[in-house]
Amino acid sequence: MAQENRSLDNYFGELRAYWKANGFADRSFDGLPQFNPTSGLAPLYGPPPTNPGCDPAYPPPNDCIEDSASPQVASYHLITQCTENTSPSWNEAHQDWDLNNPYSATATLDGYLWTAAHDARNMSPQFFDTNGIRAMGYYDDTDLNYYYYMASQFGTSDRFFSPVMTRTQPNRSYLIAGTSQGYAYPIGTDSGDQKLLTAKTIFQELQSTGVTWKIYVNTDNTACANNPTASCLITLSYAYNFTWGQAIPTNYPNNIATMTQFFTDVQNGTLPQVAQIEPASAAGLDEHGSDSDQYPVNIQLGAQYVSSIINALMTSVSWKDSAFILTYDESGALYDHVAPQPAASPDGIKPVDLISGDICTTNTGPTCDFVYTGYRVPLIVVSPYAIKHYVSHKVMDYTAILKLIETRFKLASLTKRDAAQKNMTEFFNFNSPPWMTPPTPPAQSTSGPCYLNQLP
Repeated sequence: MAQENRSLDNYFGELRAYWKANGFADRSFDGLPQFNPTSGLAPLYGPPPTNPGCDPAYPPPNDCIEDSASPQVASYHLITQCTENTSPSWNEAHQDWDLNNPYSATATLDGYLWTAAHDARNMSPQFFDTNGIRAMGYYDDTDLNYYYYMASQFGTSDRFFSPVMTRTQPNRSYLIAGTSQGYAYPIGTDSGDQKLLTAKTIFQELQSTGVTWKIYVNTDNTACANNPTASCLITLSYAYNFTWGQAIPTNYPNNIATMTQFFTDVQNGTLPQVAQIEPASAAGLDEHGSDSDQYPVNIQLGAQYVSSIINALMTSVSWKDSAFILTYDESGALYDHVAPQPAASPDGIKPVDLISGDICTTNTGPTCDFVYTGYRVPLIVVSPYAIKHYVSHKVMDYTAILKLIETRFKLASLTKRDAAQKNMTEFFNFNSPPWMTPPTPPAQSTSGPCYLNQLP
């Protein structure tokens, strides 16, 4: 299950301080440096990271002016559980890499605040946070108590990345097929991305080898709530962006189902061998930033929803031989202090749908191709086989989930990208499963304030 738009620092930057306060052994974990200890395992303490702020001499409607003389905005704790959206799209992701030279081979990671401010000032109506300081905020264990507990009991990583430096839809294509076939934007954005994707999906490979699979979708606040037919449900899945995916209702109607069916399958022990759970975006439970000040999205409600899914698994007959992987589709342009990493081009296809004036249309550089990951995202690996309190430091993007499936079921790689990944077996002890009796996690707090008209 991949939720929406959260960086590792935004969610788990405080993890080592949580361990110290709650009796967990310290682990090397590269979160926000202000929460590292002053002695012991590296990395050690450092001051809160900063980004240059907007010059106050140029308020809206001027664009944000940011230079070396601009005030620095430091990493800080967000109180509100709802923030105005920050965009992870192609241009913003590359400006986050290096605001003044997005083509550089070396990241400065100094553009987060500017991109957030620029987008806020150009919204109609404008966002409240026209200075973009929301991009530098983080949450802690008082906000995300369920996630902090689960990431500490089970497995996590400080080097887990989204596959590509752009927005949701292309990244989720990598999650399904190991490639976006050159798309940096959603299908239909312009003339360069009109066609459905034809790449082989992991579901095709599972089907052809007799491995059972199912996609579960949440129908709340959608037209499918009163029409839960396969032809409607598939429109709520990112598999709909693939030619093969659109044929699922005709060819495999029982392989697309509602979350009601998921909970039934969990309790009855009738889950498929591979399941993908799509985010409940229409219900406001995907943890995405708020696209409109009229419709705030509360991350605590999203975390509570995820907890209901994981808890149902842990307390069911399905638990004994399962693994649940929770991650995020991309970082949402929220600050993270670790740069994207070099990665294998999935299929040699360069960006085909960049819009006139986009970064990489007038200049070029190392990040102008699909040979870098996106930014870091949170990861929790929950399983009776998951090694207790484990932290991976191996660089992966989340096509490693495909590699795990391929390893488990002896399948061929879909692209060169998933072929190059670690297979994630390091998270598990298959000989002596540590969690046959699962822990009892806390109820996710939902008492945090939700507002969009002020910060923090």
